[in-house]
Amino acid sequence: MRWEWLFSDLEAQAEADDRASFEAEVGDLVRAERGAIGLRDRLRAHAGCDLVLHLRRGGAVAGALLDVGADWVLMRGAAADVLLPLVAVVAVSGLSRSALSDDARPARGLRLTVVLRGLAADRAPVVVELTGGLTLTGTVDRVGADHVDLAVHALDQPRRQGTVSGVRTLATQAIERLTVP
Repeated sequence: MRWEWLFSDLEAQAEADDRASFEAEVGDLVRAERGAIGLRDRLRAHAGCDLVLHLRRGGAVAGALLDVGADWVLMRGAAADVLLPLVAVVAVSGLSRSALSDDARPARGLRLTVVLRGLAADRAPVVVELTGGLTLTGTVDRVGADHVDLAVHALDQPRRQGTVSGVRTLATQAIERLTVP
């Protein structure tokens, strides 16, 4: 019996088994890592890129991705910047496979309600589109944990007692898009 040939053959089999085991382990790790990546992470890697975000009630917003927060996306639309709750986005066109983890660059932790409170403080006129198809214009008055009070008035009118036609309480989860003209 040729011992050298036997040992070489056994070593080659062991190396092949180790390589196959390693490759299977790497594949499992890659799949697990991909499984942990959220849409928010994918979007964060595309700041400044032109994307098309398709919305749950239909329609889309095309433009440059400006920023991504904890539960919102800010796009530069054709006419104005558009704030979209992340839950309103059902599909995205234009993404590469890239993703950006919080380790690479910490994400903005600002939640949508915090951004809405900023708009209320600025008294900025807004256009709010809701999932039911309703579109309202006015000024954000107050922001609760899960709702917004909107003083309804024409965009070209300042928020004054005489220009407000009413106050609508909007469920935050129903906001499809918010535009500050």
